Amino acid sequence: MREAQAPQPSFADVELQRQGITLDGTLQAISDLLDQHGELVDKVRQDLIRGLKRPETGREGLNAQQVLRSFTLKTIKNWDLRELRERITDGMTLRIFTTFFARRVPKHDAFNRAFNRLTPPTVRAVNEIVVRAAVDLRLENGKKLRVDTTVVESDIHFPTDSTLLWDSVRVITRTAKRLVSKLPGGLRFSNHTRQARRRMQEIQRMTPLQRRDQQVPKYRKLIKLTGRVVQAARQVIENSKGTCGTDAQSTILIEALSKQLEHYCSLADRVIDQARRRVLEGEQVPNEDKIFSIFEPHTDCIKRGKAQKPVEFGHKVFLAESAIGLITDYHVLDRNPPDERHVGPSLTHHKRIFGAAPELYATDRGFYSPTNVELCRTEGVVNECLPQRGGKKTPEREAHEKSRPFRKGQRFRAGVEGRISVLLRGRGMRRCTKKGRERFDVFVGVAVLANNLMIIAERLMRRSARRRPRAA
Repeated sequence: MREAQAPQPSFADVELQRQGITLDGTLQAISDLLDQHGELVDKVRQDLIRGLKRPETGREGLNAQQVLRSFTLKTIKNWDLRELRERITDGMTLRIFTTFFARRVPKHDAFNRAFNRLTPPTVRAVNEIVVRAAVDLRLENGKKLRVDTTVVESDIHFPTDSTLLWDSVRVITRTAKRLVSKLPGGLRFSNHTRQARRRMQEIQRMTPLQRRDQQVPKYRKLIKLTGRVVQAARQVIENSKGTCGTDAQSTILIEALSKQLEHYCSLADRVIDQARRRVLEGEQVPNEDKIFSIFEPHTDCIKRGKAQKPVEFGHKVFLAESAIGLITDYHVLDRNPPDERHVGPSLTHHKRIFGAAPELYATDRGFYSPTNVELCRTEGVVNECLPQRGGKKTPEREAHEKSRPFRKGQRFRAGVEGRISVLLRGRGMRRCTKKGRERFDVFVGVAVLANNLMIIAERLMRRSARRRPRAA
């Protein structure tokens, strides 16, 4: 794929410019910021040409400028890919912002392929450049910092052992049938999906009284059936080794299907193991040994003590926010680590960006530990606002938490809850629809990027409004 070059203005572009069509103030400020920092586009370009032997040849595709601006626009407006394409096609101002102008806008799958080439390190580097740009513009001095964690959900159904076993049977059967159809010799693969679905539905529809007496026998049948399907699939994989197709393309497809089938068989082994241990043997299986989806095996089970959501499936995300609303640091975490572990790394990152520790560091009770309190003092934090959780407070600690600066810092801390709500509701970060852990990280990073660009744009607009002279 060859990167599209900057288009020559057409007669339509010249006429629209003559008519004075301009961007919305926020989009114009974001566009100017992206134009002033060409290194942002360079970072994206490196991902687009990654792995290409001759990126200057081939069919013309989206350029780095269009990918960065389109992905940012999609996240700002919380559109899906089809709506993004339709809106850009129908709106001249959006064509100007995404630099398509009067050229043809590609289909939604072209956007999807381009977005999927972005990597987490690139998005993190782009975010850091944007934060440093805010510091250089003197929009943020880094004197205040508030941190919190939230959960971004994976795109999975609620996991139960019966539904996971059913998922394994149907996906392995579907993949094995595709592989068998490509192999010579007339091999067959028995289809047990109807039988597995009936066993799963019987388990799902049980009443509590029926579950006490009938759950174990029905689970035993479903586990045994799933094991037979996995064993048959592995036999198909064994038969496909060294087999060549009718042409080179068929041979490559056979190898790819064999790898995919082996991947799902290994996941099905984990599902069978946890179902047998939990249901048949009565063992309390730890979350570290469980798998919650064969489609998103990276998903974690997170318990945060929330009344409305006692259990969430996805990843915990750490966020550090400055006084004006910039997300200066973010991390997609594995499993469910305690919040108190993030105080030290967040202070180190803040010092690297701003050159000094924040004067005010505000968190909730989950981040408290005596070590973290001492760490804030040694790092130079003037007002540490880490409420103590549990235990009897010393007179000094009780006086500190009742002081006016501490209570003011806790009111400042509450603002991070609003920022999380904006990210989840307004920027679409509540549920990641992308597949795989890397794309999960990119999804979160682009939501943070859209938030930061919006904050900087609003601050620049306010600054220009204050400098504009009043009309006589």
